[in-house]
Amino acid sequence: MIGTGQRELTVGQVAERAGVAVSALHFYEARGLIRSRRTTGNQRRYSRDVLRRIAFIRVAQRVGIPLATIAGALAALPEERTPTAADWARLSAGWRVELDERIARLTQLRDEFTDCVGCGCLSLQRCRLANPGDAYGARGPGPGRLRLD
Repeated sequence: MIGTGQRELTVGQVAERAGVAVSALHFYEARGLIRSRRTTGNQRRYSRDVLRRIAFIRVAQRVGIPLATIAGALAALPEERTPTAADWARLSAGWRVELDERIARLTQLRDEFTDCVGCGCLSLQRCRLANPGDAYGARGPGPGRLRLD
């Protein structure tokens, strides 16, 4: 149990509170996503604000944000103090456009994938409904209906 006066947390305490494996903490630290200090006995100690950073990392990963992007965002947060609600709001606002684009692509995939596979022909070349005259084939290789550009 973590005492109320305890300023730093052990790796086990952070893992338990954050709901992640100790190996995940080591991974995050190796990637520069979180920091610890070492005691004279070479044990890791974390400041309490690391719990918010880990929660942020886990939520961002869950929606598909790459770790490099997460690391860049966390690098913009202050090192000398616990991030405020305004810091987190500024950071999340920067991702709004990217997340909206992801949502649009996922919605399109959900809506159009069923049409393509659901018809049974399984051929975009022959499909008279989704791709009459193989119009998507003329655009080049790749997922013609789900273009990423």
